[in-house]
Amino acid sequence: MLWVVFALGAALFWGVYGPVLHKGQMQLGNPLRALLLVGFAYFCVGVLVPLFVLGAQGELKGFNLAGSFNAWMGGALGALGAICIIWAFRSGGVPNYVMPLVFGLAPLINVAVSMVTHPPKSAVNPLLWLGYVLAASGAGMVFYFKPKG
Repeated sequence: MLWVVFALGAALFWGVYGPVLHKGQMQLGNPLRALLLVGFAYFCVGVLVPLFVLGAQGELKGFNLAGSFNAWMGGALGALGAICIIWAFRSGGVPNYVMPLVFGLAPLINVAVSMVTHPPKSAVNPLLWLGYVLAASGAGMVFYFKPKG
């Protein structure tokens, strides 16, 4: 069950991501400065750390084209998501509007795409659709009733 700890860590990090990024973007005065530093952070954490660890383990070999492409696409999609958040802030959005919308819809999109790319082995439980309605309603309620300011 260690995966739960890591999943909760991701929720914590991504839950704080929007407000911290917005604050930095406002302090830097230009969203492209913020994006540059987000990219640098991705480079430091996403390139240098695994490069060092894989090198120390002698594992800097064995990459294949399909896995490399899909991993790269995942990273590109994450970076494009960061760009969209930065541009949402640049266009007047604030974290307590933008992030509930992003994190409310992302799980719904994830399940739909996962079901297309990894079709279920049995019929989908109809309660899934109720879950969609409840999750979307919950995100909408958080979005609508969030504190003003």
